[in-house]
Amino acid sequence: MIVPANDLRITLDVNALEPHLGGIGRYTWELSRRLPRHDGIASVDYFARGRRLADPDVLLTGAPLPPRPRFFRSWRERREHQRLQGGLFHGPNYFLPDWVSRGVITIHDLSVFRFPETHPAERVMAFEKEFLSSLNRAVHVLTDTETVRAELIEDFGVDPAIVSAVHLGVDPVFRPRSGDELAGPLARLSLEPGTYGLCVSTLEPRKKILELIEAWRMLPVAIRTKHPLVLAGGKGWRNEELQRRVDAGVAEGWLRHLGFVDESDLPALYAGAALFLYPSSYEGFGLPPLEAMASGVPVIVSNRSCLPEVCGDAARYIDPDDIDTFSAQVAASLGDPAWRQEATGRGLLRASRFTWDRCIDSTVDAYRTAAAAP
Repeated sequence: MIVPANDLRITLDVNALEPHLGGIGRYTWELSRRLPRHDGIASVDYFARGRRLADPDVLLTGAPLPPRPRFFRSWRERREHQRLQGGLFHGPNYFLPDWVSRGVITIHDLSVFRFPETHPAERVMAFEKEFLSSLNRAVHVLTDTETVRAELIEDFGVDPAIVSAVHLGVDPVFRPRSGDELAGPLARLSLEPGTYGLCVSTLEPRKKILELIEAWRMLPVAIRTKHPLVLAGGKGWRNEELQRRVDAGVAEGWLRHLGFVDESDLPALYAGAALFLYPSSYEGFGLPPLEAMASGVPVIVSNRSCLPEVCGDAARYIDPDDIDTFSAQVAASLGDPAWRQEATGRGLLRASRFTWDRCIDSTVDAYRTAAAAP
């Protein structure tokens, strides 16, 4: 069956949208706002919290959805499910609702299966219970990178013909900024442009933040004093020891822990950094290093997982478990103006190759393949 170029009816699961967007939430938000404008899409419906939504942005406010009268709730849900079954359902966060018989899913990474010890037990149990059901009902699967695509095919025996790697994009809001542009936003965070090392990440085990802190602690006092380490991101899980190390660094004066940073403050926070660090041991894509590159900031990343695929020749690579060498690379990067200038140029070029328009175009191509599947 050949699907007309502009005859795709899509239902998008937007449960990942919330006031504090993580990586999957941001991906879902980009899909929700760009798919309706795409020439290849006839219509987009939104599904969350067991119902169809007219406007998915309501989830970004955190306000509760209006309750439905109990006497017709089940009838209304059945009617909506029947209506939505007529199109193609996309679950951008691993899973399909149990009433969807065929759909598309996005699998961002396989860390729950490959590194279950780094996740909360309830998350591991949810994946063990529901993941295979969704995978078996998917007529097409998207991954963020070729790295995860290969892992999925190897670990679960998925037919390579139904798996497409679609890189994510970098929002144009992430760009180099002048000192005048940075002064106000960074002053609100008590930071000075060009002075700090930055890591934007959830505080959880596979992100290797503990190793980053130890590498920074090993820097000469003069470097730590001139270049404090700034951590931005949600609290995460299984991080009790990490939190103690964070608190110690804060007390010693060379570490700042900002916690979750509002989306509106992130562009300036990135652009004002002297160096961006992302020592994660496993990623499905790794968007923060690209956002830092787009902001004109030199980047150090782990040499593991998909990060070399995404960052190419634009980053300096480290083994996050070799803390002595890690620390030495940080010191060298902060003190090498020639490398910093070269890395900035390479980073800007690399980040420019990853756009949300390209991501959406490739996603719509995958929808056409899925809609034509027998």
